[in-house]
Amino acid sequence: MAVVAVSLTSCKKDDDGGGGGGAGSGTIVAKAGGSNFKSMEAASRATMSTNGGNTTLILQGSDASGKGIVITIINYDGTGTYEFSDSDVFIVGTYIETNINNPQDSQTWTAPYEASGVVGEVNISEQTDTKIKGTFNFTGKDVNGDQSLKNITDGSFNLDIQ
Repeated sequence: MAVVAVSLTSCKKDDDGGGGGGAGSGTIVAKAGGSNFKSMEAASRATMSTNGGNTTLILQGSDASGKGIVITIINYDGTGTYEFSDSDVFIVGTYIETNINNPQDSQTWTAPYEASGVVGEVNISEQTDTKIKGTFNFTGKDVNGDQSLKNITDGSFNLDIQ
């Protein structure tokens, strides 16, 4: 009986998407390779569009130094947990470090990547007509250069839907 109770509790947590994290209104926050990231409210947004019965959700935010996070969920179906996995390429997390002085020297880490398995998740905990909140984490692979990995942890968002 105790095992069944624990199992039901675990499933419920996955279904409701967990908490909304610590992002202030209009921002995305995370740790990128251990360094703090916080997007500017003016450069952060969520967009949702439906075409052919499929909804795409894009969460994005950038800071003043050219760093940014973009999360794309194609076939978005409301609150819940979505995994970054090479078996579902319709859910993508990207972390970008733009080199403002030499844009060709910018770096981009993306999840999932070939043979990655599950490398993170995004939890949509709350959605209204105008707001969306949740948490995320992923490990991205550098697609431009040395193929290194970068851990994006402790991520959360609290964005206006446009």
